[in-house]
Amino acid sequence: MATITKSANLVWEKTKPHLPWVTLITLVIIVGIADANFLKPQNMISLAADVVPLFIMAMGITFAIYIGGIDLSAQSIANMTTVIATVALAMFGIGAAFICILTGAALGAVSGFVTTRLYVPSFVSTIAVGGVAYSVGQWLSGQRALYMDAALRENAFAWMVGNTAGLPHELVIGGTLLFIAWFLMTRTSFGRALKAIGAGELAAVASGLNVDRIKVIAFALSGAFAAIAGLLFAVKLSGGSPTIANGFLLPAIVAVLVGGTPLTGGVGGMINTLIGTLIVAVIRSSMLYFEIDATKQQMVFGIILIIAIAATIDRSKLRIVK
Repeated sequence: MATITKSANLVWEKTKPHLPWVTLITLVIIVGIADANFLKPQNMISLAADVVPLFIMAMGITFAIYIGGIDLSAQSIANMTTVIATVALAMFGIGAAFICILTGAALGAVSGFVTTRLYVPSFVSTIAVGGVAYSVGQWLSGQRALYMDAALRENAFAWMVGNTAGLPHELVIGGTLLFIAWFLMTRTSFGRALKAIGAGELAAVASGLNVDRIKVIAFALSGAFAAIAGLLFAVKLSGGSPTIANGFLLPAIVAVLVGGTPLTGGVGGMINTLIGTLIVAVIRSSMLYFEIDATKQQMVFGIILIIAIAATIDRSKLRIVK
C-alpha cells in the first residue's frame, strides 16, 4: 500500500506542472463544442483584450503570492485609481498616469512595511490598506461615479485603447507588462531573491538576503500593477468610481492559483498567471454560454479557488498541529 501511495504521489508531482495548460485546452474544447462561434479568431482576440485589466491585477498579486504572502488590497487600489485618474486628468493630462502608478506603489509599500516591520500578516495588512484606498476613492469621488472629459481622455490616453491592424492596444500593454514582470522574476537577482524567500524565508535570511526590503518591493509592485489595471479600467470606461472594479479580486486570485503559483510560494510565475487568467476568461465566458446566473458566478469562482488551493499548495511547508 505504501508503495502504491508513493507511486501515486510521484505521478501527481510530475503531472501537476502541466495541469494549467491541460485545463485551459480542455475548457476551450468544451466551450467550443457548446458554441462554435467561441473558437472564431476575432472572438478569441476580443476575449483576451477584455481580460487584460484582470490579468494585470493578477500579475501584481503574483509578486505577493510568490513570496508566500497575499495582496487583498488590489481591487480597492484599482478602484481608487479610476477616481484619481479621472480627477487628475484635467490638471495633469498624461501625468495622471504616473500619479496613479506611484500612489498604487506607495500603498503597496505600506502593506509591505506593515507586514515586515510590524509583523502583521499580509492578509490583514493588505485588507487594512485596501480600506484606506477605498476611503480615498470615496472621498475624492464624493461617493459617486465620475466621467472623463472626452477630448482630454483622447489626448492623453487614446493610445491605451483602440486597435492597430486588428490588434487591440490592450493586448500590447498586457504583453509589455508581462515581459517586464517575467524578466524581473526570471532574469534578475531580485527575481532569484523572490524565489528564495518563497521557497524558504528562514533559509533566505540565513543566506544574507535583505528579506524585508525585497518583500516591501514585491508588495509595491503589486500595488503598482493594481493601479495600472485601475487606470486601464478608467480609460476603457471613460471614468471612475470607488466600486467600478468590484468583483475582480476573487477571479484575479483564482487566476494566480489555477495557473500554478501556490499560496505557499516559491514556484510558478507570470507565465503561469497568464495561463490561469485565460482559464478564468474561458470559465467566465462558459458561464454566459451555459446561462449561469450572474449572482452565482462568484460562488463558482469560490469553489474553483478552494480546488485550486487544495491542488497547488505545498503541504510540506505547512505545520500540522494536532
